[in-house]
Amino acid sequence: MKKRALSLMLVAATAISLSACGGGGSKPASDTKTSSAAKSNTAASASKTSSVAQTTGEVENAKKPLVWFNRQPSSSATGELDMAALSFNENTYYVGFNATQGAELQGKMIKDYIEKNADMIDRNGDGVIGYVLAIGDVGHNDSIARTRGVRSALGTAVEKDGNIVSDPVGTNTDGSATVVKDGELEVGGKKFKVRELASQEMKTAAGATWDAPTAGNAVGTWSASFGEQIDIVASNNDGMGMAMFNAWSKEQKVPTFGYDANSDAVAAIGDGYGGTISQHADVQAYLTLRVLRNALDGVDVNTGISTADEAGNVLKEGEDYEYNAEQRSYYALNLAVTADNYQNFLDATVPFAPVAKQLDAAKSPEKKVWLNIYNSADNFLGATYQPLLQKYDKLLNLNVEYIAGDGQTESNITNRLGNPSEYDAFAINMVKTDNAASYTALLK
Repeated sequence: MKKRALSLMLVAATAISLSACGGGGSKPASDTKTSSAAKSNTAASASKTSSVAQTTGEVENAKKPLVWFNRQPSSSATGELDMAALSFNENTYYVGFNATQGAELQGKMIKDYIEKNADMIDRNGDGVIGYVLAIGDVGHNDSIARTRGVRSALGTAVEKDGNIVSDPVGTNTDGSATVVKDGELEVGGKKFKVRELASQEMKTAAGATWDAPTAGNAVGTWSASFGEQIDIVASNNDGMGMAMFNAWSKEQKVPTFGYDANSDAVAAIGDGYGGTISQHADVQAYLTLRVLRNALDGVDVNTGISTADEAGNVLKEGEDYEYNAEQRSYYALNLAVTADNYQNFLDATVPFAPVAKQLDAAKSPEKKVWLNIYNSADNFLGATYQPLLQKYDKLLNLNVEYIAGDGQTESNITNRLGNPSEYDAFAINMVKTDNAASYTALLK
């Protein structure tokens, strides 16, 4: 377990190997750089929030608590954090998860499975362990990290300018692609070649990414062309992973690995789904609303997080989450879910027990929060994250209005934030990580 870091300390920006989601949300990737604004923003540590415990009409919209979640404000081209958005006001934070740590776990999980089952995993006996990969969104830090995590673990990664290439390979059955290379694993004295046979971004014609039906169609095309070569199916999330599992790999008994620990994917492990990664959605959902609650109450931002509140709610820093003060970001830590432990994760919508105690309404009176989900069809956000939010909002005495987007355009969401004065706080899940200004402009 990582050494616990004091959340009140200003930590230096670190270089981390590249990344809400299923569409997951996340710590930036290895070539991610914080902007120069981060260095001038060091006073905005998480020690205390500004008291905004007033009626809605008495607080300027620009000063109301704001949490970005699942999609971290950043450049989709470079990964550079948008510190103007992350420091919009003194009560602005990001909540996601450590994408790099999770990506490494996913890659290790797949590699471990291959090594434990090497004698039976090479289905056609050609000495090549072939895998296909469903990529969620080529410009999303989480998707980038997961692609890199799989390639790094399996030895198929190619580096460019000091970073692992995360571009889709298209089709690579002959091993001639330049964005990946053939890897090699030795198990029990026998050497196997590892090859990324195919990968693509699962994107609809309308522009929606992380699209499960597209993934189901893709594996159908791949299997029709070179199905006997596919030994492993990997996916950037469980939504796409389960689509491929149900469309083809379950019947063929080909292990499929996803990410998010959605309830249906966890249950499917009993039917041959290879494994998934829990991004501690219960901790993320709690942090998303807890940070707002603390700001609205005018208490220390880490109340009920690193320090227990009066009800006894508290998390373990370094075990349940970590905080990066310079990035103004809370990151939940990930857990691997496999055949060995999946029964402990069957219901992904149960609040995390250490932070599931009701707050006193007299001390934390009801406040109104505007919160959007970027895509109503996103499996992780719709089936796991929002149900958790809806349980925590009651425990934290928050009246949350949930807005469902179409996954394609910011305007589909921003058009429904026409009267921000009606709300006490905001929780925003963008369609694209570049578009934070579309929301903050409405609050100025």
